[in-house]
Amino acid sequence: MAARGKNRQFPTAYKLRAIKRVEQGEAVLPVARELGISRKILHDWIKAWKAHGPEGLNRKPGPKPGPRKLKAPATYDDKRSALARANARIAELERLVGRQQMDLDFFRQALRALERPVAQGKPASASSKSSKP
Repeated sequence: MAARGKNRQFPTAYKLRAIKRVEQGEAVLPVARELGISRKILHDWIKAWKAHGPEGLNRKPGPKPGPRKLKAPATYDDKRSALARANARIAELERLVGRQQMDLDFFRQALRALERPVAQGKPASASSKSSKP
């Protein structure tokens, strides 16, 4: 078995025995616990075994040789659809602001209508009462 440490290395035969145990039906977690490794490491070994065979178990970490898989650049249609979505959102927000402005105008006029009788020196309730000498 390998020495304890941050970058432990395991022989290929050791990895193959662990993989075979899982392939024969043992659960990954108990096998990993018994070997003192994480489930992720065991899953990585299984994935490498299935993808590259025994050579995949001894690959060095880090970037692998060969063409890199790059994210495809945004196409014109992607940019255009993003622009269309942004324009639609802007229009939606402008409509919302317009409705809010209409509400504000309505309430300003209502407030002014309530303040007019007081400003003329006549309380709103005084006009309905009759004055007695």
